[in-house]
Amino acid sequence: MERVTHHGRDTAYRISDRGGDGPTVCFVHGSGGSKDIWKAQARVSDRFPVVALDLSGHGDSDDVDAPAGRDALAEYANDVVAVAEATGATVLCGNSLGGAVALRVAMERDLSLDGLVLAGTGAKLTVAEPLRTALATDFDRAIELLHEPDRLFHDAPPEYAELSRAGMRACGRTVTERDFRTCHAFDVRDRLDEVAVPSLAVVGEHDALTPVDYHDYLAERIEDCERATIEGAAHLAMLERPEAFSAALTAFCSRIDPAA
Repeated sequence: MERVTHHGRDTAYRISDRGGDGPTVCFVHGSGGSKDIWKAQARVSDRFPVVALDLSGHGDSDDVDAPAGRDALAEYANDVVAVAEATGATVLCGNSLGGAVALRVAMERDLSLDGLVLAGTGAKLTVAEPLRTALATDFDRAIELLHEPDRLFHDAPPEYAELSRAGMRACGRTVTERDFRTCHAFDVRDRLDEVAVPSLAVVGEHDALTPVDYHDYLAERIEDCERATIEGAAHLAMLERPEAFSAALTAFCSRIDPAA
């Protein structure tokens, strides 16, 4: 595990490089998550180096004092920019909240990018009122709501769900609620024409949290954006169907850089 110091805090990340000469991809997890959701993607590091970070307050990274919404999103963007600059990453791959962070970086930060992968995310990320209430009052209930069928998983082995629950508990209620409230405030539907790099919107076919039509919207309104569907998966397609997810990612990286 590596660390980069920026804005008075340390952000942790893991890098895997098995000699791939394609563009370095930086993976950004979603609400209540960590870099661990991207473990399977290390297998493609013979094609291109891969980096997975912990956003502030998640996993092994220091936390930041920022309220939910635009302020928290800006600090998460600082995390991503710091790691991308430290590792030379030029492709951002963000899941859910991580997709919002990636879009924020692409639109507003002076970071040279070759591509953007928007996985299980959207231009607007409304969080249902029952989940917002549970996050504020009953964290165990919130975790169970997220693990109902076709939310985080479609048909994953039971141990995947248990590991996911444990990871969310380790992240804690305060940070997880901040994440989801940041998602709820996110809306860049009128700014997608500002995305100036090739993009891929990739979604699990059963994803009820960020459905297929969210990704159709991204593909229609970002100038150069493909859409890919991962069959047999829900929101965490990179965990549930890692081979298919990595194949879509590799095909995209090969398009933007034939050496990948």
